[in-house]
Amino acid sequence: QVQLVESGGGLVQPGGSLRLSCAASGITFRSYSMAWYRQAPGKQRELVASIATVGTTNVADSVKGRFTISRDNAKNTAYLQMSSLEPEDTAVYSCNARHRTLSTLDYWGQGTQVTVSS
Repeated sequence: QVQLVESGGGLVQPGGSLRLSCAASGITFRSYSMAWYRQAPGKQRELVASIATVGTTNVADSVKGRFTISRDNAKNTAYLQMSSLEPEDTAVYSCNARHRTLSTLDYWGQGTQVTVSS
């Protein structure tokens, strides 16, 4: 059974930092690209950052320079390091795993709430 479990969300003040983790089980982690998405109330889900199996990363313009995605294949875990957080970053953050060649193998975590507020 495939599971993606996010952790690390919470309430943080503007300018603060958080690190989200996405622990995967039931998949050959190194064969999957990983991504973080977020969805704020009343808005569409948007891609925040992705990391390919070879480590190539992409980050949305809205968070470039503030967020960093990484992965640890030995721990089957992907991370999203978030700094200089802004109220506009408030959202539910979800991780996604997609097989590098079989796109139908696509899995989602349940999400973790990030709230940026003073």
